[in-house]
Parts: sequence; C-alpha cells; structure tokens
Amino acid sequence: MSEAFDAKQQQRTLEARVALAVEHAKAKGASACEVGASASQGLEVSVRLGEVDTMELSRDQGIGVTVYFGTRKGSASTSDDSETSVREAVERACAIAQFTGEDPAAGLADPDRLATEFPDLDLYHPWALSPDEAIALASRCERAGLEVAGIDNSEGASVSSHEGVSVYGNSLGFLQGQRGSRHGFSCVLIARDQVGMQRDYDYSSAREAGQLRDPEEVGRSAAQRALRRLGGRKLSTGRYPVLFVPELASGLVGHLLQGIAGGALYRQSSFLCDALGETLFPAWFSLFERPREMRGSASANFDSEGVATRENSFIDSGRLASYLLSSYSARRLGMNSTGNAGGARNLRISAPLESFEALLAKMSRGVVVTELMGQGVNTVTGDYSRGAAGFWVENGEIQYPVEGFTIAGDLRRMFASLVGIGDDVDRRGNVHSGSWLLEEMMVAG
Repeated sequence: MSEAFDAKQQQRTLEARVALAVEHAKAKGASACEVGASASQGLEVSVRLGEVDTMELSRDQGIGVTVYFGTRKGSASTSDDSETSVREAVERACAIAQFTGEDPAAGLADPDRLATEFPDLDLYHPWALSPDEAIALASRCERAGLEVAGIDNSEGASVSSHEGVSVYGNSLGFLQGQRGSRHGFSCVLIARDQVGMQRDYDYSSAREAGQLRDPEEVGRSAAQRALRRLGGRKLSTGRYPVLFVPELASGLVGHLLQGIAGGALYRQSSFLCDALGETLFPAWFSLFERPREMRGSASANFDSEGVATRENSFIDSGRLASYLLSSYSARRLGMNSTGNAGGARNLRISAPLESFEALLAKMSRGVVVTELMGQGVNTVTGDYSRGAAGFWVENGEIQYPVEGFTIAGDLRRMFASLVGIGDDVDRRGNVHSGSWLLEEMMVAG
C-alpha cells in the first residue's frame, strides 16, 4: 500500500497549496490567514468465520482555510487540492467573514509561541500491506481465538493500516508538515455455556507494524477475556471499593481533560471552573504530557495552531496545575496558550505503582470493573453514572463475574478517593495508565 502513497510528494503538494491559500487571502484583503491541510490513505480488512466480511481502501484529503479581517473570522474548506478549488475556498471564507461579529479573542497564535524546532519524532512507518496479506493476518487472529475451547462464535477480526501527512501554515510565515502512521489488529469473540453467551475483545495498536503483538496472541486473548465473563451474577446494592482496569482508567483521565479544557472553562460549562490550584487528587499523584516523545501515539512538534508543544504538568502532587488551552480559549480566560490546540498529547502518570494482586488485596471486598456502558457522565456538574460489568472480589481475590449493575459518583470525589494505581500500564493509546482503585462508589444491582 505504501508505494501508492508518496508521503513526501503529498507533503510538498500540500505545502504549496497552503502557501497559495495564504497569499490569496492577503490579496483579498485579509489581515491574517491560517490553513490546515491533510492527506491520508488506509486499508482495513475484517474477516468473520474465515470469510472476508468487509474491505475498505480509503484515500482522504482536505484543506481548511480561516481568514481574519481584524477580529472578524471566516472559515471554509475543500476536499479538492486543485489551485482553483483552494482559491475558491479562500474567497468563500473571506465572504463569510464579512457577516460575522467582532471577536477580540479571534486571531492567530502569538508569534513568539510558534514552534521553531522540529526534531524527527520517528512517527512515520508505512506498512506495505496488500489486501491478501491483511486477509491472511485477520484470519490467523480469528482462527487462534476460535480454537480456544468454549468459544462459540465470532464477531470478526480486523487488520488496519493507515498513513498520512498534515501541513499547517499561516500569514506569520509559519509553514510545516508532519507525517505519521498507525496500524493494528483487533478481534471480538463470543463464548457460550449452558446459561448464555458473553462477548469480549482485544486489540493491538502501534505506529510501526513490527511493534504489534502477534495476531494469534490477540485472538487467544480475546477468547480468554470472553470465557472469563461466563456465569455472570447480579450484585447487591451498596457502597463498595471499585477497581477500574487500565482501559477504563484512561477514560477517567479523559473526563478530567474535558473538565480543564479551555472551551468548557470560558463557557462556564465545566465542573472544574475556577479550580486552578485546588487539590483534586492525593498528593502522590501527578499527571503530565510528553508531546515530543519518540513514536508516541499523539506526538507532535506543534499543535493545530503552530504553537510549539511542551511538557505540561496538569496535576502536580495532587493539585490542578494547568488548564488545557488553545490561543483562543487562553485569550478568553486572560491566560496564555499551553500548546494544546487539538488536545493533550501522550498523557503520563507519576505515582507509586502496585501490582494488580496488591490492589485486590487492598480493596479486600468490592468490584473490578472491566466494561462500561452508556453515556452517563456530565462534565458540567461532575455527575458520573454508568452501566458496568466486571468481577466480584472477596478476601482480596476475584470470585466470579458480575453484570447488569450501575456505578455512580461525583468526579471530584472519585479523583480524591483514588487509593492506588496498578503497574499493569496500558501503553496502546494516548493515555498510559494502570488500573485505578477508588475507595468507594455507589453500586446499584
């Protein structure tokens, strides 16, 4: 696949189109202009019960133009990278700007915050994967899972490979591109016993294909995860310690980030408004980002406004040390950009880590949550209520699977009640975290 996608040539083309858009905007009288452009290619194949279920070959591109006439702003986009289409997009953006209101916070990033250093972060590793090879890999993954005793059916296994390039430029003279790749396996299997059926999954994801787990390992792991859920029981309603497995603990970090995002803060629609400097977590817990980590899943030298990325400490020894700010949200709050237009990058936790077994012993009696359902999280009020499934723990040991219950709490109290973090760190995504043990939550059976 990689031969058909010449990333270097794509980057040169996009850079030329971005420069064209900026110059055309100036010619139309815009006081400032910024342009983001991207192109990507992907292959995704899914197999179910040994047969090809879906195959998708995708090729996407887009150019977004934003112009400023003083503090009036207009935006337009196109998926056609021809010079004519780019010029037309600029003209549409200019026309729109004439009808928008004045906004003192609108404008480009501050010039002294733009990135000036662009080290190679080793993010681009294309995979010359043919459709036939992808089918074979997905088949191996699913077959390994189906061979595990007790597995009754499959919802399929998939293999994906994506690569792309993005370019950002503005009328301050900034023009830079970044290339990246992402590949993965996944498998969803169904286990059955006399009582009923259960499903579960596993996956592997990496920037370089050589860093992926073996497809057979992913399939067998998905099978074991489904089997261990058989025989699920109901829970009695009560207040219990709750242990979130790593995949779900990272979601709690996500709720924190939503709460400290500049857009929510200046709109006064966050449970963490005016919380800067407050203690939210135990003193032994810190959370920070490493946006220039080599091969990091979200690494970048600059954010979506061209601002240089940097290591930001969001939680420092339990205290909220920084918000998550773009240039616009920073101006609305009377602060400075944190280089987070587009979000946080490569979230990492600093805390004493314990084994999963030690966390079970510490909880003694409670619930391990392995699956969450529903959207019952309100980041305006901090209210948290989700359907869940997992395992009941007694005397520090897992006893049996449980299902059909709800866990509820308040995000601030949940953060403050953190009593332990596991060393079972999940490194597949943007947030690297182990399991989180919370002192107590309401569990409704």
